[in-house]
Amino acid sequence: MSRNVSIKYSLDRTTIIFYVLLVVMGWLSIYGASYDFDQPGIFSWDQRAGKQFVWILTAFGLGGMLLLVDYRVYNFFAYVIYGITLLLLAFTIVAPSSIAPDIKGSHSWLVFGPISFQPAELAKISTALALSKFMSAYNYRIRTWKDLIPIGLFVFVPFSLIVLQKETGSALVFISFLLMFYREGMNGIILLLMVFAIILFVLVIRFSIVPILDNQGTLGILLAMGIILAIQFFYAYFICKNKKEALYLLGGIVFIGGASLLTNIWYKINFNYVALGIVLLSAIYWTITELFFRLKNYWLIVLITIGSTLFCFSADYLFEKVLEPHQQIRIKVLLNMEDDPTGAGYNVNQSKIAIGSGGFLGKGFLNGTQTKLKYVPEQDTDFIFCTVGEEHGFWGSTLVLVIYWLLLMRLLKIAERQREAFNRIYAYCVASILFFHLMVNIGMVLGIMPVIGIPLPFFSYGGSSLWGFTILLFILLRLDASRLERI
Repeated sequence: MSRNVSIKYSLDRTTIIFYVLLVVMGWLSIYGASYDFDQPGIFSWDQRAGKQFVWILTAFGLGGMLLLVDYRVYNFFAYVIYGITLLLLAFTIVAPSSIAPDIKGSHSWLVFGPISFQPAELAKISTALALSKFMSAYNYRIRTWKDLIPIGLFVFVPFSLIVLQKETGSALVFISFLLMFYREGMNGIILLLMVFAIILFVLVIRFSIVPILDNQGTLGILLAMGIILAIQFFYAYFICKNKKEALYLLGGIVFIGGASLLTNIWYKINFNYVALGIVLLSAIYWTITELFFRLKNYWLIVLITIGSTLFCFSADYLFEKVLEPHQQIRIKVLLNMEDDPTGAGYNVNQSKIAIGSGGFLGKGFLNGTQTKLKYVPEQDTDFIFCTVGEEHGFWGSTLVLVIYWLLLMRLLKIAERQREAFNRIYAYCVASILFFHLMVNIGMVLGIMPVIGIPLPFFSYGGSSLWGFTILLFILLRLDASRLERI
């Protein structure tokens, strides 16, 4: 049964307040980053702040229109919107340069006269809607690995199309849907495996240039194999509670390692092969133990061991052959493998200088020197946060992060209070996307994550980005308001 409740009484005003605060603060930061002494007007169309003001007004209007749409429309047309988005992504790849121009090596924008937009922004929204529709139908639950296949395809298809556009940063955002999958029942071990893979990749790449003894292996492989063996021991000893098997493993590692060191006195050996041999023998050991005790617990560690080992020995190939040269250099700079202060490391170095120069209280609005003298590239788009740090210092940066944190907490609260699965799943999609953008963008500006070029939600300059996040959020607000229209 439904009841007639005016939408103005059912809207979540707290979320709207956070949204307006972030948009206005972002607009002022754009003005500070692009401030021109000769043309100081904040509403000047010749300045980015003036253009952003127009985008803000249109975004507010767009948000209002989305609130007037019947909430059932978003569920009903979810697949249609998703299909249209895929067509736009595919068209962007094959479109002529007059429509999809080459912008810094990527073909991710569609230009029609004075209007340009990035289909990847729409892809986040449409994928969230499609996933919400599919996962809310027929009492769908993530119970086994097979249940991940269809929803994984929903994410993989737009992800692949965006990668083909050479827009890696926007593609990586689709990883954020794993957080929603986890909330909806996906085994947490998948997230742990992703973190584990990242750690192994960093270790192998970072320390692959560090030799062991007289070039008898590399520290990267040795550390990676050591971590794999440590996880095996931890899993057997603490998770499976099979202390005897775990101690046998430890004894075997010590014996083979000690014997290798003694052998090396008379005959030089490659310790990479020794580490690999120990890990493979451990996999055989767990397989025999599994067959003997007939416990399924050990098959998991066997699969993880084999998969991790193959990944470690293919990490160099992935790094050299799969990643683009500019992506390789960014990772090397991040891991301190190379120093490129005038090239790949220039943006991050200047960003750190700008943030550090702001101190605790900042230099004041429009008084930043690094940003006014244009030392920081992309200072009003991807690196907008450094303007906040320079002009408003530690307290201003903290205030912005607190507002983002409050917004994310509010979104989680909205998600938990939904009566319909579609609304709940979509809410978690929105929270996951915003969290990923925030984490990567701030980490990139601070130099603790590689530069992949994604905007700061509601802050960075650009109509496509602002519209995308506004649509994403206001669809959720409309779905949330529908709670009071049904009892």
